Amino acid sequence: MSCKSFLTLITVLLCANAVFGVNIISRAQWGGRSATSKSTLATGLSYAVIHHTAGVYCSTQAACSLQMRNMQNYHMDSLGWADIGYNFLIGGDGQVYEGRGWNTLGAHATNWNSKSVGISFMGNYNTNVPTAAQIAAAKALLADAVSRGQIKSGYILYGHRQVGSTECPGDNLYAEIKKWANWRA
Repeated sequence: MSCKSFLTLITVLLCANAVFGVNIISRAQWGGRSATSKSTLATGLSYAVIHHTAGVYCSTQAACSLQMRNMQNYHMDSLGWADIGYNFLIGGDGQVYEGRGWNTLGAHATNWNSKSVGISFMGNYNTNVPTAAQIAAAKALLADAVSRGQIKSGYILYGHRQVGSTECPGDNLYAEIKKWANWRA
């Protein structure tokens, strides 16, 4: 393959990803269990809530997949929830991981689950700092949520601490999301 052909192929793949949405590591790919029950999440939501797991940071797909399984086990087996709490998670590897996914009610922010999509960054962002790849992945996911109609184009972005009594999503991640266009005080 010539250099020009290779560059053309890369350009087509990048454009296709931009047009058709962000690449999401599916539940099957990370070894997720089936939910014990599901409730439908409405479309046209007005809010997205950003979290951190406050747990172990991961930087490879294998390590992040393990963290996803550990978190799902904790949420289901210890907390008694139907599934992992978040709709999506962002790994330190810069990839998006499917939690409950699109159109499924999450368990991430009391009194806000039915009116928001919950996105959590894996790690503790009081000590970890979000990478450029993580930020790009989260922004691409939010853009995808708008294009799918899951959230409105004028949605409001909150950090979990704004809707609940918590330090989540950690000081470093909170400082970052305050710079994003849809964040509101």
